[in-house]
Amino acid sequence: MSDGSDRDVTAILRELQEDPDRAREAANRLFSAVYSELRTLAGSLMQEERPSHTLQATALVHEAYLRLVDVKSADWQSRAHFFGVAARAMRQVLVDHARQRAAAKRGGGQRHVALDSLVGLAAFNEIDLLALDHILTRLHEMDERMARVVEYRVFAGMTVGEVAHVLGVSVRTVYDDWRVAKMWLSRELAERS
Repeated sequence: MSDGSDRDVTAILRELQEDPDRAREAANRLFSAVYSELRTLAGSLMQEERPSHTLQATALVHEAYLRLVDVKSADWQSRAHFFGVAARAMRQVLVDHARQRAAAKRGGGQRHVALDSLVGLAAFNEIDLLALDHILTRLHEMDERMARVVEYRVFAGMTVGEVAHVLGVSVRTVYDDWRVAKMWLSRELAERS
């Protein structure tokens, strides 16, 4: 996850926050610097979608990006932090899309997500995106950091080191949170099936 230079992206993020007069220009440069990585991330999220899905990876990137730069109070700490928040924004776009589809057609909004990255949950290779969102929301209420570890690892494809950097904790803490989160998710998924 390092197309754009860490320093360049971080510098643009700071400029975006600190210089409101040049925010539009900074937002355009930021988009150019991170687009290919966001597109790759969106592409991997969209691989699990049904072939007839109406939302395309490019639209997912654009919608998530608009949500990101519209956040006036964002305190961008680094490039890794930005991508962590981008993963959350993409998750929310997909969930919103699934909800709209479910509202339009009863039961039609179920999107199945492969959980291959959640080692130890092999019995649950696919789960409905709305169910996963509900489970992650519950985890967030119980332990916000642990929920973010799951989001960053699953939705952003971040390494343990990148997650540790974004969250400002040790790598060991992320490993521990990841291990406990997988056990908790396994139990929650077993109860749903």
